[in-house]
Amino acid sequence: MIFKFLSKNFYISFSIVALIYFLDRVSKIYVIQLDKNNFGLDIFNSAYLNITLIWNKGIAFGLLSFNESYLYNIISIIISIIIIILVLMSIKSKGFKRYSLLTIIGGALGNLHDRIFFNAVPDFIDFHIGSFHWFIFNVADIFITIGVISMIILELINNNKQKYE
Repeated sequence: MIFKFLSKNFYISFSIVALIYFLDRVSKIYVIQLDKNNFGLDIFNSAYLNITLIWNKGIAFGLLSFNESYLYNIISIIISIIIIILVLMSIKSKGFKRYSLLTIIGGALGNLHDRIFFNAVPDFIDFHIGSFHWFIFNVADIFITIGVISMIILELINNNKQKYE
C-alpha cells in the first residue's frame, strides 16, 4: 500500500511543492537580509515596482490584520486545516487540477512557515502606477494566486463542457 503511494506522481508532486516552498523561502530570507542591511529603508524603487519589506499579520494581501494573538492563532489553525484538505484533494486529483492544487499548497506552506516562526508574513513586492499601489505581496502569494486562477479556469471550462453535453 505505501509503495503504491510513493509512486512517480508522488515524487513529482513533492518536488513541485518543495520547489515553490524553496523559492519562497530564499526570496524572503534575501529580502529580510537586504532590509537589515538597509536599516529598514526601501530596498528598491522604480516607476512601477518597489521592493519594501512589510510584516503582514493578516491573511491574503493584509486583509483581517489585527493584534489579537488568539485570533491570529485561530486563523493559522484554519489555514493549516485548509492545507491538509488541499493535500487530500491533490492526492485524488489528476492532471492540471493536481498541479493547480500543488501550486496553492506550495505557496500556502511558505506563508504558514512565516506565520509560525515570525508571527507575520514578510511581503515585499509593491507594484504601483503613480500613487495607486496594489497590495504588497510575496512569492508565495504569486503561486497561490496562479493556482487559484487555474482552478477557476478549470471549473469554467468543465461547466461549459457539461452545458453542451
